[in-house]
Amino acid sequence: MSDLIKLLPDNVANQIAAGEVVQRPASAVKELLENAIDSGATKIDLIIKDAGKTLIQVVDNGCGMTETDARMCFERHATSKISDAKDLFAIRTKGFRGEALASIAAIAQVELQTKPHDAEIGTQIIIEGSKIIKQEPVACPSGTKFTVKNLFFNVPARRNFLKSNAVETKHIVDEFERVALVHYDIHFTMHHNENEVFNLPATTLRQRILGVFGKRMNERLVPVEQKTNVLDVSGYIIKPEFAKRTRGEQFFFVNKRFIKSTYLNHAVKSAYDNLIRKEQHPTYFLFLEVAPDFIDINIHPTKTEIKFEDERTVYAIIKSAVKNSLGKYNIAPSIDFDQEEAFEFVPKKSGESIKVPTVTIDTNYNPFKNTTSKPTSGGSSYSSNFKMPKSIGFDQEDVDANLDFLSSIEETSTTVKSAELFNQEEEEATEEIVPKENKQKFYQLNSKYILTQVRSGLLIIDQQRAHERVLFEQFLKQIEKQQTETQKLLFPEQIELNSADFALLSETLEDLNKIGFEISEFGKNTLVVNGVPVGIASTEVQKILENLLEELKHNTNQTNTNYQQKLSILLAKSSAIKRGRKMENEEMEHLFNELFACSSPYFSPTGKPVIIKLDDKELDQRFER
Repeated sequence: MSDLIKLLPDNVANQIAAGEVVQRPASAVKELLENAIDSGATKIDLIIKDAGKTLIQVVDNGCGMTETDARMCFERHATSKISDAKDLFAIRTKGFRGEALASIAAIAQVELQTKPHDAEIGTQIIIEGSKIIKQEPVACPSGTKFTVKNLFFNVPARRNFLKSNAVETKHIVDEFERVALVHYDIHFTMHHNENEVFNLPATTLRQRILGVFGKRMNERLVPVEQKTNVLDVSGYIIKPEFAKRTRGEQFFFVNKRFIKSTYLNHAVKSAYDNLIRKEQHPTYFLFLEVAPDFIDINIHPTKTEIKFEDERTVYAIIKSAVKNSLGKYNIAPSIDFDQEEAFEFVPKKSGESIKVPTVTIDTNYNPFKNTTSKPTSGGSSYSSNFKMPKSIGFDQEDVDANLDFLSSIEETSTTVKSAELFNQEEEEATEEIVPKENKQKFYQLNSKYILTQVRSGLLIIDQQRAHERVLFEQFLKQIEKQQTETQKLLFPEQIELNSADFALLSETLEDLNKIGFEISEFGKNTLVVNGVPVGIASTEVQKILENLLEELKHNTNQTNTNYQQKLSILLAKSSAIKRGRKMENEEMEHLFNELFACSSPYFSPTGKPVIIKLDDKELDQRFER
């Protein structure tokens, strides 16, 4: 029997390693930027074309490499960072695995130009698919210029798995931000298709955060500073009122290395208990300094995960540091009460005494006599001839008097009765909502719900979700049919964004303009809004675009259809009337009619119930108890 096990050729082994190290253009960007940082550079330029598929170029003014080092850097497991196993537990640099450049050279056309500061001439090396095409002396500036062309040119299957340019660009921007944030003492620039995306001079951490995410972050940041025997924590967290529904900018850096950790993220979020809602997420930029032998950073090929020697202690320190900052700077949540007017207190006038309320019992009250007892002074009494109305047409006082009753039946009836109603055929459901009387009557409960009578009972409609459903279907039809209605703004609104957000939103302008927006670019990182879809308030434009950016950042892997639905849902949620708004009868009637003209009126765009039905039989049973 012949031998079966053979050594793989170097080019095949490098391509296998590339599958772990270089998953997409952003992976190559990360490795090249980290090498530039390790070279001691004070200025690093990143240039990409077609989201890195055509060109990735990193230029630095670091120490450069000799001719021998330039050739050796493309060999597998070649590195200047470590020499033996003990060094793995004292790592302070970035690239130490010695696989990055060999992996990149295996699946791309690579050109390297490098020169040490004390040398008169540099070295140029050209490699394609691990094969050296040319190596010769060259005149070039001190430092290193690393050019990667046609990534995955010899692995077409891998290239086919890449996402759209917008998605791949977003991943590159993410990697750039992670490197630029922690190394704020280095001047970074980034250009995409010859357009400047970032220009970040060396500065302080706070200014670097503002440079990356925009000046609006300045008022939102709260400093964090905590030093212990185990580790030091520093950086910034966000004020509770600026927490987002999607996972915003959340950054952990350990010894100047970006990491991902759901465990540590939970520590930060738990520090915000009772300050933000459960579905909200805080933004943070936290830097941890710890002894290298306290952690193991060699557990993942991309080095974004690390292992702490004592995770519980780290968790407690981070939570304590965040809580301490929230308390130290008197940060408190902005509380929004949907108060009834009856609960608003009038301040006591100077010299006015407080009158203690009293209750007087009417001993002559007889519920079986059709008489009305007169209220006595200092107390209150109710009419003894109260009769249940023939229809559901009770007035607002009746609604207020039965708040507790309706609250209890809502909880018990949400799943059962709504399911019974929603499972009916469309024809039956449409027939069911026809009112008994010629004129439909509507009542608003607690400025949140719309109540109206149907043939067999009572409908309770969530006004916000109902409006979201109506707007969602309107926006979706406009996108699909490209039939838009735009209302011009009296005063066009300018919106200034950071470079990354501007680049991301610019690729969405065509879709936004299809549904009624009139948005165009207006100078560097600035958009001007001249019109909005009919039904959207001009005051909501800034908020809508900010929410849209969050969706684009954290939901990039969407098909075109899903993206259109996402866009419609976002606009509907941002534009819908909110709970707590009082509505006139005509408004409720109009919303009611529009809701039941929808193709799916019983659920909101996100799948939550819009309507609860209480039939006559259930109401009768409750009163018979």
